[in-house]
Amino acid sequence: MAEIKVPELAESITEGTIAQWLKQPGDHVDKGEYIVELETDKVNVEVISEEAGTIQELKAGEGDTVEVGQVIAIVGEGAVATPEASETKEEAAAPKEEPVQEQQTEQPAEDKKDRPIASPAARKLAREKGIDLSQVQTTDPLGRVRKQDIENHQNKPAAQAAPAAETKAPAPKKDDGKPVVREKMSRRRQTIAKRLVEVKQTTAMLTTFNEIDMTAVMDLRKRKKEKFFDDHDVRLGFMSFFTKAVVAALKKYPYVNAEIDGNEVILKQYFDVGVAVSTDDGLVVPVVRDCDRKNFAEIEGDIMELATKARNNKLSLSDLQGGSFTITNGGVFGSLLSTPILNGPQVGILGMHTIQWRPVAIDKDTMENRPMMYIAMSYDHRIIDGKEAVGFLVTVKELLENPEDLLLEG
Repeated sequence: MAEIKVPELAESITEGTIAQWLKQPGDHVDKGEYIVELETDKVNVEVISEEAGTIQELKAGEGDTVEVGQVIAIVGEGAVATPEASETKEEAAAPKEEPVQEQQTEQPAEDKKDRPIASPAARKLAREKGIDLSQVQTTDPLGRVRKQDIENHQNKPAAQAAPAAETKAPAPKKDDGKPVVREKMSRRRQTIAKRLVEVKQTTAMLTTFNEIDMTAVMDLRKRKKEKFFDDHDVRLGFMSFFTKAVVAALKKYPYVNAEIDGNEVILKQYFDVGVAVSTDDGLVVPVVRDCDRKNFAEIEGDIMELATKARNNKLSLSDLQGGSFTITNGGVFGSLLSTPILNGPQVGILGMHTIQWRPVAIDKDTMENRPMMYIAMSYDHRIIDGKEAVGFLVTVKELLENPEDLLLEG
């Protein structure tokens, strides 16, 4: 017999939630094979079996909270232990018990056969919405239930819902009698909420704004993007321009690249820039390391790789730790202007927004339509004064409006 325990995850993580069991009682498992997916505050972690054998027992269900070191499954040799196994030999040998025993030993295989095949994201969403996977119709040729199938099922009119749904208890109601749906927040969403509230309560956060004429960057990108892709096998986006501009501004204003530790200020001598990525489970901020030493292609490649890992729940804890500054781009969703919240313990964050063509005064006699972007910088006023914050944002603006200078900086 071997116990499967929740492994040490990270110094700051002491518990997780069972997101999905990849194996069920009666299943064979090889040494090193994944058997369960844990959802933690930051990333999803797959736990392996240290021994080969048969899953004898699961000691926690999907959705349960488990702590580091807790036993969550038992792996052993032979078939799954059943209540009948504890009977005496005389009872087991009795003729009247044989048909019952035979019927019961076949049952686990039948349960496994009937268990719907679904992606981890689909199982998680179905669990949160209280949806029976066996009632969900899928268009997948292999019968695999996907996340969009769960969403389509949820959006069906009541008349088209599966008969089993009719037996569900009515939605809980508020005191005013209005129907509501109560959902449990995911562990990651709970952590995001907690950290954002902490930042608002423990920092003197302030935001300053500016705008960038994106004409020069867009023209340069248009001229170079095909050759850039041919040379580096990665697309030239806006994020590499903003990342390099941020690095140059951080060098000029070092207190923006710092954090507070008690009564001391830690001035960071490295430039690890976090890039916010939106996923189905919430916002995560993987970190692009050593941005001052990387060229545009390396930064674009790192961002693409990290974003792909984030959306596939493949980020490791090391991908998320140790950033010194953060960039978030609400513009990809159409945001015209916002005030980003600090990603503690960092003391600065840059918010990008959507590009809009607007009439701009070139001089007192001339107006032109230009592609303009509002940018925002939120900062901790405890160590960053308004002069530094405004100067930082102006530096970013000037570099992006003159990308040849930005290339020299890189």
